[in-house]
Amino acid sequence: MLLGGTLLLFWAGIYYASLQPEEGKVGRLEDVKKRQIEQSFEQIQGQLKSQIRSNSLLLDKLRMLKSDIGSNKEAVVDISKFIDLLENPGASDVDQIVRIVERHKPKERSEPLKIKSFEDGDTDAKDSYKEDTHDDGEIDDVQDQAAATSSKPVIPVLLFSCNRVSVNRALDLLISYRPNKEQFPIIVTQDCGHQETRNVIESYGDEIIYIQQPDLSEPKLPEKEKKFKGYFKIARHYGWALNQTLMAMGYDQVIIVEDDLEISPDFFEYFTATLPLLKADPSLWCVSAWNDNGKAGLIDQNAPELLYRSDFFPGLGWMLTKTVWQELSVKWARSYWDDWMRLPEQRRGRACIRPEISRTKTFGKIGVSNGLFYEKHLKYIVLNDKFVPFTVMDMSGFEKEKYDDKFLADVYSRPVVSVDDVRRGNLRSGQGTVRVTYFTANDFKRAAKALGIMDDFKSGVPRTAYRGVVSFMRDGTRVYLAPNRNWAGYDPKWS
Repeated sequence: MLLGGTLLLFWAGIYYASLQPEEGKVGRLEDVKKRQIEQSFEQIQGQLKSQIRSNSLLLDKLRMLKSDIGSNKEAVVDISKFIDLLENPGASDVDQIVRIVERHKPKERSEPLKIKSFEDGDTDAKDSYKEDTHDDGEIDDVQDQAAATSSKPVIPVLLFSCNRVSVNRALDLLISYRPNKEQFPIIVTQDCGHQETRNVIESYGDEIIYIQQPDLSEPKLPEKEKKFKGYFKIARHYGWALNQTLMAMGYDQVIIVEDDLEISPDFFEYFTATLPLLKADPSLWCVSAWNDNGKAGLIDQNAPELLYRSDFFPGLGWMLTKTVWQELSVKWARSYWDDWMRLPEQRRGRACIRPEISRTKTFGKIGVSNGLFYEKHLKYIVLNDKFVPFTVMDMSGFEKEKYDDKFLADVYSRPVVSVDDVRRGNLRSGQGTVRVTYFTANDFKRAAKALGIMDDFKSGVPRTAYRGVVSFMRDGTRVYLAPNRNWAGYDPKWS
């Protein structure tokens, strides 16, 4: 019995000892952990020192930048290079960020080109362009210089101005973002004869080409239309300036902006990439930078590269070709030119390219429309802030046949849900894109109002629609507000 108890104690002791960690092993584990902690600390310390040096360098360069800008009112900041500085202070030079614009008077025509007014519906006006400009060396010089300095297509930007002295806000961005002025000459056309605005425009020197609309007379209108005379003046100005640019100066295409538009960093990239598509596809007649439903929550802000075909003419930063202008110029609108463009006899079944996220944003609260539309809608449009390299992307998918097949197959393969399902978030987890169907104009308007998108029609076409389908986001879900499958086309009476 005693021997059994002794053996039991002996084996218990051995078992207990086997459970205890070896002293040397514990020490080695602690040393490894200590070295790991020390290495992590040294790594973090190194990163902090590097960040402090980078921040210090950035602060020094920002002080230099502030000094350069503050001491010279003629300084222009290159936004893309400024962003590069913020991202990598050590690799950026302040001298490349600030550019001094020579603020001497720009080249200006001694006499305006004698283009006949469209106010009287003169369809022979275009025949006089070449006659009136045949001996004008200045216009020829502009084109010759552009052709000699770049093999890329020259795409002028035509900026319309009147009496906004804040035109400098639009011009500064255009000048900062454009790759070079030979490929993208900026033509500023002014109506109204407002001297303060003229002074601002002239201060940009040879960074721009400055022209003035010569006919400042009051339009002859019936009494009931006189309160809308501003819209008649705008249409007259558009007709004159587009003729100057495309007919007199001889450019083959033009980007049209106004004096209250900001642009995105990839504004010029977007139009450069879409120009070949616009010229090659006769089913397209414009490229626009604008999404009428481009508010936060209605767009996918993680998809700045997303583009669409649209039957609705958006305006607000758009490009057209000389060929299309030659067609439109002989019957140009006397007023409300943008709604006139949306009429079936002008659109003729053609579409525009438009982005998911707008490449322009208006800051023009005060204007002919008295700012009502701005306060209710325009100021909420999101401006894209990411550069998308559109020129290296394949645009062939936007050709009509390819696009229609793919787009319509996608739309009508999606599950149908109700407006209430979307509005209340009653969608199945992971359901993805959905479709809401409408059959009448009232169906569409009720759904659009409930879901927060624009609910109006122009000549029967909903804003942003293609083949009757309006695409937008709602609570992170892509929604197609679409007509039934056997859709017969737009009904102008829906306006």
